[in-house]
Amino acid sequence: MKNRMSMGFAGIIMIAILAGCGKEPQAQLDAAKTAIEAARTVQADVYLPDEFAAIQDSMNAILVDIELQKSKLFKKFGDEKDRLNQVANMANQAAAGVDARKEEVKQEAGNLLNEIRNVITENTRLVSRLPRGKEGAQVIEQIKADLAGVEGAVSEAQGLFDKGTFMDALSMVKSAKAKAEGLNSEMKEVLTKARIRF
Repeated sequence: MKNRMSMGFAGIIMIAILAGCGKEPQAQLDAAKTAIEAARTVQADVYLPDEFAAIQDSMNAILVDIELQKSKLFKKFGDEKDRLNQVANMANQAAAGVDARKEEVKQEAGNLLNEIRNVITENTRLVSRLPRGKEGAQVIEQIKADLAGVEGAVSEAQGLFDKGTFMDALSMVKSAKAKAEGLNSEMKEVLTKARIRF
């Protein structure tokens, strides 16, 4: 009887020891969260949105797995530790790649700002050559209003560029350039139909 009790007691102690073996990987969890926050601080979410989203998705999946392991009697966090280390490395690589991507976006936005200024200059020249028939004056006023809108967008994009908000400047100047080029094509088509040289 005494032997049975000591065997039962030893079994309970063994289960308690095994149940407590798997410790939550708090150090790796903190390191991964810190790396993700550092990547966000250098704007990886803005300049590398796909990579940052993948990092966030991986982290969320790991957190779900950790919660699942916590609910088990025999916890194993070995895989989660490795995955957390991978997420931290991915976040650090993304943070390191932001400067290069930022420079690419800056160059592209700067080039587009220069290109759109040329299109705006040409559009201004073309407006003065448009035919002024019955409805021509009204159409010309509409085109002038559209051109003013494009110029306003370019000024705003230049302001964003000067502040260092290159991604916002790039998206704004792309939109303005598409509008300016559309107006340019329309005016050239009208001038060609009217047989007016431009």
